[in-house]
Amino acid sequence: MTRRAFLGLGSNLGDREANLMQAAGHLPDVVKMSSIWETAPVGGPEQGAFLNMVVQLSTDRTARQLLNACFDREIAAQRERTERWGPRTLDCDVLWIDGERVNESDLIVPHPRMFDRAFVLVPLRELAPDLIPDDFIEPSADDVWPYNPTTE
Repeated sequence: MTRRAFLGLGSNLGDREANLMQAAGHLPDVVKMSSIWETAPVGGPEQGAFLNMVVQLSTDRTARQLLNACFDREIAAQRERTERWGPRTLDCDVLWIDGERVNESDLIVPHPRMFDRAFVLVPLRELAPDLIPDDFIEPSADDVWPYNPTTE
C-alpha cells in the first residue's frame, strides 16, 4: 500500500543547490519537490546559511527503508559527521509518513522537531498544507527566505 511521505533535505557546504537536486533525483518514489529556501542555521557552531527543501514521496517503503535511502544519499554527497548540527554537504531526514509512527533510538517519525523548525514547515507547506499546525507563525525574512541562485 502506497502512502504519502515527506523527507527534508538541507545543505550548507559545497554546491548546495546541486547537493539538494542530486539527492532529490536519486531518492525513491519522489512525486513532488518544494521550492528551495535559504535559511539561517539553527543551533550548532557558527556556519553558513543552508539551502532547504522538502520532497514528497508516494511509497510503500517503511520508515527504516527511507532512513537507509537518506543515509545512502548523504554518503553519496560525502557527508562527514564530525560535529552535531555542524556544517554538512547534505542532511536528509524522514519527516512524516501518513499513518506511521516510529519511536526507536535512531528513528522517530514524525520527526520530533519538524513542527518547531521553520526551515521544514515553510517548504512542507507548499506540498502538504494539511500538516502545518494552525498556530504556525510565519518566520521573519532573516530566518527563511526564497533561494535566489543569481546571488550565489
